[in-house]
Amino acid sequence: MIYSMTACAYKKIKGNWGTATWEIRSVNQRYLEIRFRIPEEFHNLEPSLRQRFRRNLARGKIECSLHFEVDPALKEKFTINELLAKQVINTANQVMKLSGKKVRLDPFQVLNWPGVIEIPKRNMDDMNQELLNTFDDLLNEFIQTRAQEGNNIEVLIKQRLIAITEQLFKIRTCMPKILEWQRKRLLNKFQEVEIELESTRAEQELLLLAQKSDVSEELDRLDFHVEETNNIIKKGGVVGRRLDFMMQEFNRESNTLASKSISTDVTSSSITLKVLIEQIREQIQNIE
Repeated sequence: MIYSMTACAYKKIKGNWGTATWEIRSVNQRYLEIRFRIPEEFHNLEPSLRQRFRRNLARGKIECSLHFEVDPALKEKFTINELLAKQVINTANQVMKLSGKKVRLDPFQVLNWPGVIEIPKRNMDDMNQELLNTFDDLLNEFIQTRAQEGNNIEVLIKQRLIAITEQLFKIRTCMPKILEWQRKRLLNKFQEVEIELESTRAEQELLLLAQKSDVSEELDRLDFHVEETNNIIKKGGVVGRRLDFMMQEFNRESNTLASKSISTDVTSSSITLKVLIEQIREQIQNIE
């Protein structure tokens, strides 16, 4: 199974202390990069969260956020940092005064300001454990989302690999006719300019031209690349970089194939191959 680096998931938890919402988002990235947006009172969870990410993910730019709201009905169980609360209120009033707007300050917003509510240590331990348990569930869902998206990418890649194989078969099928057409065309040119060549010399010229136009090696290597790409996908895991390398090999052979083209049919197939390879490369950028 392959995994996409692009995914998102969120989960909400409600306890006797209030509500909290975890959210994880990720996009493609060469390495694993993790950023947290967590209230100050829960910063001690970051090392544990980071360890969980590194244990389960290998690549991607991860953004993990936690939104926490204390239940106002239970505020008597907590200690209010009155000095900080007054500073928050005064600052808010100054901002409203500068803006010229009269807006009623919501006390619940003040309560949710980091550090205004001081939670007893025993309650914090229980809350941290509940939050970590919820995070573990969310992380599993997040990984499953990456797997589902990876499966969709796998289907798209395999469809294009089949299309590449069809184009290679098409080129192989028409090559004998193209080479024969090329042979007759060259002999006709000799006759038009009234050049008489010895049979041995003529055969040498035709052989040299055929060698320059021969694309059998490129077709064989492209067949091998298709097979190897399928094997890498089948093996699964962290395969994004290997697949990206395979696309470089695909491009190299398709460029050589296009440069040797002596027929509009081969040229057309070469262009189609380039389009298919680029479509695969774009999908691979999102694979872990």
